[in-house]
Amino acid sequence: MALNSQLSNSNFSPDVIVIGAGAAGLMCAIEAGKRGRRVVVLEHNEVVGKKIAISGGGRCNFTNLGAGPENYLSANPEFCKSALARYAPWDFVALVEKHGIAYHEKKLGQQFCDGSSRAIIEMLLAECAAAGVEIRTGCRVGEVRRSDRFHLETSAGPLDSVALVVATGGLSFAKLGATDFGYRLARQFGLKITAVRPGLVPLTFAAADQPLHALSGLSVPVAARHAGAEFRENLLFTHRGLSGPAILQISSYWREGETLHFDLLPQENANALLARAREQNTDLATALAARWPRRFAEAWAERHAPAKTPRHYTARELVDLGTLLHAWPLAFSGTEGYPKAEVALGGVDTRELSSKTMEARQVPGLFFIGEVVDVTGWLGGYNFQWAWASGHAAGQVV
Repeated sequence: MALNSQLSNSNFSPDVIVIGAGAAGLMCAIEAGKRGRRVVVLEHNEVVGKKIAISGGGRCNFTNLGAGPENYLSANPEFCKSALARYAPWDFVALVEKHGIAYHEKKLGQQFCDGSSRAIIEMLLAECAAAGVEIRTGCRVGEVRRSDRFHLETSAGPLDSVALVVATGGLSFAKLGATDFGYRLARQFGLKITAVRPGLVPLTFAAADQPLHALSGLSVPVAARHAGAEFRENLLFTHRGLSGPAILQISSYWREGETLHFDLLPQENANALLARAREQNTDLATALAARWPRRFAEAWAERHAPAKTPRHYTARELVDLGTLLHAWPLAFSGTEGYPKAEVALGGVDTRELSSKTMEARQVPGLFFIGEVVDVTGWLGGYNFQWAWASGHAAGQVV
């Protein structure tokens, strides 16, 4: 699928140029190609779909059957509704089944390949080939200008087209080649960018909680709650702070300086547990070790109830301890940043784009799709579904 021969031909002029051969860019290219558009996809990496390849532990959590607008964060929560409604999770599942890719549901609607993520990449490349899409890897885009067409200076020579689609992703996973190119291009054409920050990212402990580093490697089921959101998943202690699904999810709602609260007994009444421990004269660490890893139970009891058994607590102290078990507060110094972030929150302001087509309202022919836009999904296949849906929306009209 190399473009060497055509790009060197000065007479070659595509209808559509897509910058970025990730999930959103390839989906857009496929849909546009099916409509008879001459499409060129430019990818600065030497291979396409690097983020697809590593997703889901190498098995690609390619969608979530429960994906809906409520699973996305944006300054404009209404924006994603149109695209998601017109390309649903089952539409992508149908494409996966068409190509005979074996898959399974892991949990909570998450769909994974039985085998390698490579199957999804090969499927997208096959669809691109069938639609006549040209793909150029190792092709860097320099200057972009606009007259009646878009003019691009690239490492493979100049290109111009009527339509330009920006599918360059955000700043997450810099080791895979992520850059701020999409944001810079948006600003060049006068589009606003909302505040960008790491999302779905591990959090680092504040100084007061440094002793918790000793629990690195332990996983505990919790309900993480903040800013009206709740996630019932596991948290994982690390050498620097907390990670695990519960933390990655709630991190997208957290801001510097805020305190998170964790229900450490989401399936149980803490007051009833403490009452039983008091009746049986069981020390707190032993009572909690039946629910948690022993090391965490001992550390938590030592931190919050030293030198006492429940029998020595007053009724008021037991109630307060039960409250703490259901709302354990932790402050954090920050996040582990873009190198560990699954996504970048924020991006091209959705007020600048049509929710039906992803086209810039003030710049005809310019489209932004996928992660570069201020729409960010939860962990668990939701961001892939936004990539497919936004790519499909643009591909239908570009």
